[in-house]
Amino acid sequence: MGQPDSREFPGAEQVELPPGQRLQRGWPVTHYGPVPKFKPDRWEFRVFGATADGEKRCWSHEEFTALPFNSVVADLHCVTKFSMQGAEWGGVLARDVLALAPPAPQATHVMVWAEYGFSSNLRLADFASDRTVFATHMGGEPLTAEHGFPLRLVVPHLYAWKGPKWVRGIEYMTADRRGFWEERGYHNIGDPWREQRYSYQEGPGDGPEL
Repeated sequence: MGQPDSREFPGAEQVELPPGQRLQRGWPVTHYGPVPKFKPDRWEFRVFGATADGEKRCWSHEEFTALPFNSVVADLHCVTKFSMQGAEWGGVLARDVLALAPPAPQATHVMVWAEYGFSSNLRLADFASDRTVFATHMGGEPLTAEHGFPLRLVVPHLYAWKGPKWVRGIEYMTADRRGFWEERGYHNIGDPWREQRYSYQEGPGDGPEL
């Protein structure tokens, strides 16, 4: 856990928040484990698993950052109960990755993989949202290492843990499987407007079948 900085964000005067959340005026640093050291010559982004052609697709850092750049203005809701409103996220839209490396028709979920084996699972429909973005920038500035440089996923309509920092690739899956925090008691879906924080709140169909 870290201390918030003093940056203000457009739209921060808005007050509508998911239940149990409080407005955050800065951007706290929150993560589990150490901050990885970025090595551009060794970095690659991989798409694998249940792909449409059965093949793996890889981009180097230079290739990935050359993909179309888009901006999404969206809130970020942390399960620790702070919400940051109106942040401008810049990067590569998830839908563009889906178009370049499409999943097989039977794919239903995505596992997002990050440094140190960290992972987070998403329903394919959540991943494919027009507002889901592999962010390289926030507020027009490159992400800091503590905030996920060179790449973090932002899924604005879900709690922030569903969008890992230091992302290295995605795995298309034909069945759901819990990620790192989901295996440790967090809700499998993570909708902040339904306050889906913990696994004990899950209803039928919310999680993988046992």
